[in-house]
Amino acid sequence: MDNKTQEFYERLKVELDLNNPVWPAEYLFKFIVPTDPSKIKQVEDAFDCMGAVIKTTKSKTGKFTSISIDVTMKDSDEIISKYQEVSVVEGIISL
Repeated sequence: MDNKTQEFYERLKVELDLNNPVWPAEYLFKFIVPTDPSKIKQVEDAFDCMGAVIKTTKSKTGKFTSISIDVTMKDSDEIISKYQEVSVVEGIISL
């Protein structure tokens, strides 16, 4: 992991802990991926067996799909871990 990415995750952890003083807490993940069933499945599989509510919406052109995942996370480290886990999906954008 490069320095810039490391700094981003460190800032995210601080912000998550400030905004969520009590854990576990509900968290909404939002991603955009190229519309490809295997890429969408990769993201969905990362949240399998977690009781997540997953919603997908295709863009007007159909080239991209937004994925919203509402799930209870035990702490900020678990959230960061999920972002890192799905970051390997080619073309993914985390919002």
